[in-house]
Amino acid sequence: MADSSLITVLVTGAGGRTGQIAYRKLKERSDEYVTRGLVRTEESKQKIGGADDVFVGDIRDASSITPAIQGIDVLIILTSAVPQMKPGFDPTKGGRPEFYFEDGAYPEQVDWIGQKNQIDAAKAAGVKHIVLVGSMGGTNPNHPLNSLGNGNILIWKRKAEQYLADSGIPYTIIRAGGLQDKEGGLRELLVGKDDELLKTETKLIPRADVAEVCIQALKFEESKFKAFDLASKPEGTGTPTKDFKALFSQITTRF
Repeated sequence: MADSSLITVLVTGAGGRTGQIAYRKLKERSDEYVTRGLVRTEESKQKIGGADDVFVGDIRDASSITPAIQGIDVLIILTSAVPQMKPGFDPTKGGRPEFYFEDGAYPEQVDWIGQKNQIDAAKAAGVKHIVLVGSMGGTNPNHPLNSLGNGNILIWKRKAEQYLADSGIPYTIIRAGGLQDKEGGLRELLVGKDDELLKTETKLIPRADVAEVCIQALKFEESKFKAFDLASKPEGTGTPTKDFKALFSQITTRF
């Protein structure tokens, strides 16, 4: 029998760069969590170790993700549409690269329909808490990210966030700043609201720190029914954040 005191957590988007880190961090804490991952392809499953606790499913097809969600306590949503760079860009010639989304993989399908499917399935399964990672910039419809591949990615992410906030399920919505592939745990983390951090010099954050905040959110009531922007001070300035209860307590915004 599984230890009933353990919390069963599903990380969706577990094959992505931030999802892989969150999945690995949870697996390392097997005294607290039973971890599952959801990936889109068998190839992604093998990439993160190919364990039996990694499910293959397509978030755009609600029925394909049901097996992964059955019996979980908590859902961490780290799925996101990914713009592809059009071939033929030559940085030496100046100008900007052009981007596109693959057919069926536009933000409307992945960040809206796909996240809505996850939220609906989680609600039907009686999930107690959903942590959703989005992006800063959602207050500005003219944000440059929305023009990438004509995808309106932040608009669709925001729509999914609103759907979660209206779902009745306890939620934590983390709107991360610019993601960096750097070591986590070395920086002072900053929380904000309404994209105020985007107007400052501190609008970046390591993926590893985002993953850690997702997991810490599972531990504290102070994280629930809250939405916030998340960034970090540069490494070497400030004091690395260790007290996550205090971090979540600073947040007053529900959306």
